Amino acid sequence: MQCAAATDIGCVRDENQDRVFVQSFGSGILAAVFDGMGGERAGQEASRIAEEEFLTHFKKAYRASMDPHALRNLMISSVSAANSVIYTSARMNYKNFGMGTTCVAAFVDEHGISVVNVGDSRAYYYAGGIMKQITTDHTVVNMLLEHGRISPGEIATHPQRHMLTRAVGVERTVRPDYFRVERRDEQFHLLLCSDGLSGYCGNVELAHVLEHQQDVQEHVDQLIQMALDKGGRDNVSVALVSEP
Repeated sequence: MQCAAATDIGCVRDENQDRVFVQSFGSGILAAVFDGMGGERAGQEASRIAEEEFLTHFKKAYRASMDPHALRNLMISSVSAANSVIYTSARMNYKNFGMGTTCVAAFVDEHGISVVNVGDSRAYYYAGGIMKQITTDHTVVNMLLEHGRISPGEIATHPQRHMLTRAVGVERTVRPDYFRVERRDEQFHLLLCSDGLSGYCGNVELAHVLEHQQDVQEHVDQLIQMALDKGGRDNVSVALVSEP
């Protein structure tokens, strides 16, 4: 497997509140994207803490012999560990009140892919010419869509399209979603990204980049550049794990 990650401040924002990493664990790869939110530099601090705490907790408990159930528990507990530290930090410093971050993380090994997410940072799986979104956005518009109160066509222009219903660090406890994808394809791409990419580039556009045979870092660079070419109105972060 190959992996790469990158983040860009974009063309409009004054600071980058995203964090992204990819790291090998034996024959597996852990990847994650965090998109911070909050006043002043609180969002930047939230994503920094989330990255640090998630990775620290995962490293301490990970074992190569873990089965999918154990991996699920570890991924969820790693999010919870980050949530606790961010929540406590915000209560101790009024400047950080209400800070939080999205989180999408995935562990990929020879058996399958374990994914957790909170917020609207996404995971996609691309194989055999088909692009599939694995995660579900925790947003107001998605909740309204599920309840039949708006149509899919209204999402892009809805005034609450960026409002989250769930984030890491905002509440005392957090409930991540968990997904398991069994590896049936010899060749695939697992894409994790912040809404700086997914909010401006559709599935067809993302798939068009990934369908070409090239270096994984080139894929990451092209995806970020595509968001920048569309105005780069947000920070853009991408992590990609590929079996070429």
